[in-house]
Amino acid sequence: MPRSVNSVASRARRKKVLKSAKGYFLSRSKVYTVAKNAVEKAGLYAYVGRKRKKRDFRSLWIARINAAVREEGLSYSKFIAKLADKGIELNRKVLADLALNNPEAFKAIVAQVK
Repeated sequence: MPRSVNSVASRARRKKVLKSAKGYFLSRSKVYTVAKNAVEKAGLYAYVGRKRKKRDFRSLWIARINAAVREEGLSYSKFIAKLADKGIELNRKVLADLALNNPEAFKAIVAQVK
């Protein structure tokens, strides 16, 4: 009995990998085995980067809030603690946006907390 190899699926798999490796340097975009490794590694970096992005944005928001709050004579940690005590439920993203784009509103929140 002849050997069954399913070349249609194999070719489709290879084409998919080479298509996603398009634009890579030298053999990384041409040779299947090298491209497969490059695409795998790129996927791993992308996965890690999606997690990393959340950390980076949170630290940016904290830095912005801290800078704005220190102008009002408070530290970041005391400000966040007082927000929780007063029951004001604004997340760091919103607070950082207010501090950057709408300083008057942010000052009003700080005054309410003091």
